[in-house]
Amino acid sequence: MNYPALIEAQSLVKAGDIAGAEHALANLAETEGDKALVAALDEFPAKDLLAIIREYDASKESLVNLLVTPEQFAQAVVLERRYGDQTHEQLRGMVNSVIFREGADPAEFLYEIAEVDGGYDALVDYLLDRTQMVEHFYRYATFDLYEYGDESKTRALDDDLLNLTRDTESLASPLDMANLEDHDWMQVTYILRYELPEIFREVLMKLRARYKAYQASLAQDELEGGEGVEEEQEERPKNNDDGDDKDDDEESAL
Repeated sequence: MNYPALIEAQSLVKAGDIAGAEHALANLAETEGDKALVAALDEFPAKDLLAIIREYDASKESLVNLLVTPEQFAQAVVLERRYGDQTHEQLRGMVNSVIFREGADPAEFLYEIAEVDGGYDALVDYLLDRTQMVEHFYRYATFDLYEYGDESKTRALDDDLLNLTRDTESLASPLDMANLEDHDWMQVTYILRYELPEIFREVLMKLRARYKAYQASLAQDELEGGEGVEEEQEERPKNNDDGDDKDDDEESAL
């Protein structure tokens, strides 16, 4: 590494001082300029960059989050799965804090994430808890599960998903986009659907597979649970209606 600040930041990450590591990188930008930090991050290990980015704080701006490039961010975000966060809350938080920063192009970030090995899985993790609503939006252009969209819009069929391309999908109107600018999963879904349809196709197919596996797992658990109840019932003493148990009790009492 050509920058002492990077060596210091990496050492601080290893020591668990994430705030100190971010401060070291911020000092680099203050002394040598933002461009120097951006260039330096190309040499910074992706896992250490991730450690800093995922500790985002919505109450304050992070210079690293503000300057990290789409390529650098993509390399880091695909490593998030190593943390084993089943809720994916940290993933959603840090993605939102970076791709929706002022002046950024969210589509560019999403595209670069998809380009990295493991990127599709990262996008699936991001949307996993909203699978049914993403599916509904694909079919009816609305996230409301109790509505079925505008009749003037084509209702998507399963086979249509395989044909999604930039040539077949037109950009949505600015008015529609404004209604979904939540700087969160709805806006991400919207961008993927209409600006990056090829990526959306792969993400939705993976979401469907994950959801199907989840349902199969639930069914198996219910089946095993039911079998356990039946076995327990079989093991329990059976009550006889012929009065034998009563006689046995009376003899025991005597």
